[in-house]
Amino acid sequence: MPCLSALLSDTVQAAFTAAGLPAELGQVKLSDRPDLGQYQTNGALAAAKLARKPPRAVAEGVAEILDGDPRLAGVSIAGPGFINLTLTDAFLAAHVADLAADDRLGVEAVRDPQTVILDFGGPNVAKPMHVGHLRASIIGDSLQRLFRHLGHRVISDVHLGDWGYPMGLLIAEMARRRPDLPYFDAGFQGPYPADSPVGLEDLEALYPEAAAAAQAEPERRRQASAATAALQSGRPGYRALWQHFLDISVAAMKRDFDALGVHFDLFKGEADVDPLIAPMVERLADHAIAERDEGALVIRVAEDGDKAEVPPLILEKADGGVMYATTDLATIVDRVTAFDPDLVLYVVDQRQHLHFEQVFRAARRGAISGHARLEHIGFGTMNGTDGKPFKTRAGGVMKLQDLLSMATEEAEARLGEAGLAADYPAEERAEIARLVGIAAVKFADLQNWRMSNYIFDLDRFMRFEGRTGPYLQYAAVRIRSLLRKAAAQDLRPGAILPPEAPVERDLMLTLARLPDAVAVAAAKRAPHELCDYAYDLAQGFSRFYAACHVLSADDADRQASWLMLAHTTERALDRLLDLLGIAVPERM
Repeated sequence: MPCLSALLSDTVQAAFTAAGLPAELGQVKLSDRPDLGQYQTNGALAAAKLARKPPRAVAEGVAEILDGDPRLAGVSIAGPGFINLTLTDAFLAAHVADLAADDRLGVEAVRDPQTVILDFGGPNVAKPMHVGHLRASIIGDSLQRLFRHLGHRVISDVHLGDWGYPMGLLIAEMARRRPDLPYFDAGFQGPYPADSPVGLEDLEALYPEAAAAAQAEPERRRQASAATAALQSGRPGYRALWQHFLDISVAAMKRDFDALGVHFDLFKGEADVDPLIAPMVERLADHAIAERDEGALVIRVAEDGDKAEVPPLILEKADGGVMYATTDLATIVDRVTAFDPDLVLYVVDQRQHLHFEQVFRAARRGAISGHARLEHIGFGTMNGTDGKPFKTRAGGVMKLQDLLSMATEEAEARLGEAGLAADYPAEERAEIARLVGIAAVKFADLQNWRMSNYIFDLDRFMRFEGRTGPYLQYAAVRIRSLLRKAAAQDLRPGAILPPEAPVERDLMLTLARLPDAVAVAAAKRAPHELCDYAYDLAQGFSRFYAACHVLSADDADRQASWLMLAHTTERALDRLLDLLGIAVPERM
């Protein structure tokens, strides 16, 4: 079903056409001045020059055409020519009734679905996931949920850091510590052991020690570089050991992602595209897209109009080594070949923007990206209350699983303070605490425009009042409780009646905004739009519930109408929170 703003735009655009003006000037949006009207159009200002009339005179002409439309209770003009529209209560109620009867709550699936690849997460093998992975994971997951809900074919890829020098560094360190292992015996015929010689904790300790030693000792760096080259050349023992590292790390990543409620279609990494690099580099060189510069093979990506220098993309170093950019280009080759995407979104820290600008330009120059649009979905940093990047109390980088455990513990304490779930079974209470903790962490992040930095303050984010995840969960749970009590009294939702009270009207208008909020969030790649709308909806219902005593209403028809508004609000909140990756407990 068309959203309300689209329906009104069609009406106003027809009026502009009838006035001899371009239809596109009749676009309608929510009013900036709700005291003057519920919706508005500013097209008369732009039309004034074409019409050779003052904007207000143009607006008066359009308003005269709109006057008498049975859906409009009022058409007024403010200022130099703003046209304000107020709906009839009957039309508003009928529209919200249609929305309530729709399984998708008025959010239409796109008419032209696209294949969208979402690249986010980006953890590295042999390193624990930490708070630095949080924003990419949360934002990327919300976007994949949003694009899927709109009907697109979405493929999410975690894009592992599983190749290159860090892997050689680990292999060289293992060779130094355990030279007796068969992986380092060039004459070993196999098979190699099925079980890894190291566990996750060993890997997590091994990497920083090896990296520090290599930084201090040139010979250790040389050994790591040699091991990297041997791994990438296919030495069997090194490949077998690397596979152990990969399997252990991926299992740990999936555990952490599962705890966060984030899931991927693909767990591919840099190693998967290694065979594609050589032929890609050769083709780019043969077609003179890549050229030699001081021994390195580069693609010049600067363009006329650049306001800042955009350096060439280094495809191959002078020593023959490849860069992350080379792997990223090969990954585009792989994705275009496998999925022929229309759109590829890279949810990565904004500080990597220049890197992606270079990669995207090189992909276009080299005809690598096909017809796909490539977009970098950047984001700011998560900081501590001191304004600096979030750290543990000891000053180290906090592991993701430790952060989630801390949030769950805090949620458990807050539930106790609020007297919620006190008499529930211990297992159910623990699950509620987990869901509330994750909601607090996710909403705290997603409610911000993704490009902005924000302060992570768990004490504030965990509150059951204000703009928080737990507040929205509790709002949805309260509506469920209301509907259960109504059902126990044999009261059922019914036909939505035209509103009588202002809070009733306001709630209907807010419900009617749902399709617009979803559309804007997708267009801007901005989950915070969903957060803002969800909070507005919860606040609107709270005001409605305080003024309209649903269970004790004397008018049975009005009571049934109110119950349908409650039911529709609960469905909308559930849908919104699901798009944000937030689960709602059945009760609290």
